[in-house]
Amino acid sequence: MGRYVRVNRAILVAFCGLLAPAPVWSDPPQEDQFQTDLSRDGQPQTKHKKRVLHSVDPALQLRHTMRDEINLGLLGIVSEGTDYTVDLALAVASGQTHLRLLPIAGAGALQNAKDVMFARGVDFAILQTDVLDEIRRIPPFPGVEHYLQYVTRLYDQDLHVLTGPDIQSIEDLRGKKVNFGLRDSGTYTTATAVFGALGVEPDVTNFPHPLALDKLRRGEISALVYVATKPSRLFQDIRPDENLHFLPISGHLISNYTATTMTSDDYSELVSNDAPVKTVSVGTVLIAYNWPTKSERHQRVDRFVQAFFANLKEIKARRPKWREFDITASVAGWTRFPAAEQWLKKAGVDPELNKAAVQEQVPLDPKQREALFREFAKYQRTPGPEKAALHLDSNQREALFREFAQYEKQRDVIIAYHNAAAGH
Repeated sequence: MGRYVRVNRAILVAFCGLLAPAPVWSDPPQEDQFQTDLSRDGQPQTKHKKRVLHSVDPALQLRHTMRDEINLGLLGIVSEGTDYTVDLALAVASGQTHLRLLPIAGAGALQNAKDVMFARGVDFAILQTDVLDEIRRIPPFPGVEHYLQYVTRLYDQDLHVLTGPDIQSIEDLRGKKVNFGLRDSGTYTTATAVFGALGVEPDVTNFPHPLALDKLRRGEISALVYVATKPSRLFQDIRPDENLHFLPISGHLISNYTATTMTSDDYSELVSNDAPVKTVSVGTVLIAYNWPTKSERHQRVDRFVQAFFANLKEIKARRPKWREFDITASVAGWTRFPAAEQWLKKAGVDPELNKAAVQEQVPLDPKQREALFREFAKYQRTPGPEKAALHLDSNQREALFREFAQYEKQRDVIIAYHNAAAGH
């Protein structure tokens, strides 16, 4: 009787097992999915798995071979807009490199950063410099800076604040409804930082930008903020009779932003010839995931970076904004991707020597130049402990060097700067 019960119990358990759905983790992946995951992760296949592939029919082997060839040079790049990434993809794609860049429309700047760190198939992102600072300031996890590296700084994007005729200054927007765009977007990050620096606290809304423009036209909000390269397509259909205009942005600039101007050449219907609009711009950066050095995925990213610099002339020729970026500019707090660093060194370009080039220079007359030369030469000859007696702080030394470098540049002489304070 006991044996009969045990047998029936075993049959019952087996029968229930047939009826119950198996947990997801217990199902082995199909062959195609298994191979796809291996290709995604850049992990070598085991000999066992290779033998499995050779045992299948020729048609399946051919399909696997074709898929492997397609994925061999495929890389993903995510950004808030795909216009520039499509041009970048076209510029680097060639039969020689077998590289293909797959542009992905992102879901916001901070999400794009997370996609680079966690999403399969995403190797690159284009992020704003202030977004990178936000990630460093409030990291999603400790040591985030070890997982992202930058290739180069790219183009700048401009802050547009569009409003109606009743608003004449940023101060007028205090307590008014102003659209900052979707949360975690690049525009939201920049708008929050700039309005905060100016001490203006509006009633922030988070509509998509096209919807915000429609609400502005209907008077439901007082202004919209949009960060984009100029001229932006968002504003191309605005008519003069709508009485919309850009607000000037001026005042104390925080470190991530530089002063710029929008002119009638940028927006003929919104900016008059004799009244350009002051605003600020924020830089963008090409970011790469820091794959393990010996991984296949790292090698693929490395090949792309080399192709990027090899095709730099073509890339810059595709769009006006591409011509503006400085490949030697550094990004504070982040490490440059090794292949990019090596390319700069091979090209004879030292990022440290080019920092002075982005600073505004003041022309010097011959007497000033001669006096500057004597002062700088005296400083360089002075022994380290006695330099303090010259009463030059680090900012003065940097300023003095920049002016001297500009003077030397006019003589086609490249000089090196020894920053004793920084130990360089």
